[in-house]
Amino acid sequence: MRVPLSILMYQRVLAAPDPLFPECLHGRRFEQHLRLLRRWFRLMPLARAVTHLAEGTLPARAACLTFDNGYAEHASVALPLLQRYGVPATFFVAAAYLDGGCTWSDIVTEVVRNAPGERLNLGRSGFASYDIGCPVRRRAVIEMLLAALRLLPPAERLARALSMARRPTPTMMSSDQVLALHRAGMGIGAHPLHHTVLSTLSNAAARAEIAEGRCRIEELIRARVSLFAYPSGKPGEDFEQRHGLMLRAQGFEAAVGSGRGAARSGSDLFALPRFTPCEAGSAGFLLRMAGNLLTRG
Repeated sequence: MRVPLSILMYQRVLAAPDPLFPECLHGRRFEQHLRLLRRWFRLMPLARAVTHLAEGTLPARAACLTFDNGYAEHASVALPLLQRYGVPATFFVAAAYLDGGCTWSDIVTEVVRNAPGERLNLGRSGFASYDIGCPVRRRAVIEMLLAALRLLPPAERLARALSMARRPTPTMMSSDQVLALHRAGMGIGAHPLHHTVLSTLSNAAARAEIAEGRCRIEELIRARVSLFAYPSGKPGEDFEQRHGLMLRAQGFEAAVGSGRGAARSGSDLFALPRFTPCEAGSAGFLLRMAGNLLTRG
């Protein structure tokens, strides 16, 4: 029997609900997830699950938790809850963002969220003046800006975002927080150094991003890093088979993306699917888990 493996993907785990983005995961809702997962699934570290997949010995109802990007709340909010419920997890870190970093999308969101008054003039950043007189309009402006900037090359995208903010607020973990996760027994994996989508890079640049990102994390935690997460992670769009071959050649054991479904024995270990459980209620969460198990990754 080809037993399925559910791999959950989390990003933000806010300390409190966000009025502007009420669907975003926060601590109370994440705690609800942990209670349900502990009751209905066999939770294990991703590294161990990968070994079971390769050997065809995966236990029934196996599931893994993973976290992307390296947000500071992974250490301040998620870790205490994981420890309280005895749940293992793997955290993928983009090393260039440690110790004061933030993503271009977080910069844009912060600028619009905190802008005073009812209009925001972004003429110096190549945009226009926008009505932000209510939360609905603020969110609409954020989504419009993110959609426009997402189409630009990474360097230009970051420069445009930075031109909107004088002092962006750091959102990513410190080196000490990564060490705290590691010392708590959590798995630490790698992103590319600058969290760049690999399909946008030449082969040589992709190899360098992979190698340097891993090297910096290994130097920090003084342990081998064998797992990788593709930024964005859509198979055939954000990464291709050639990138899996690069990872294999550099000694990684597996990589995760954001393709739909569950992994099974025989799945490509360098294109493992994950999904984000965003439903708020218990019933919706469990239905989403069940539906994911029926989809082959």
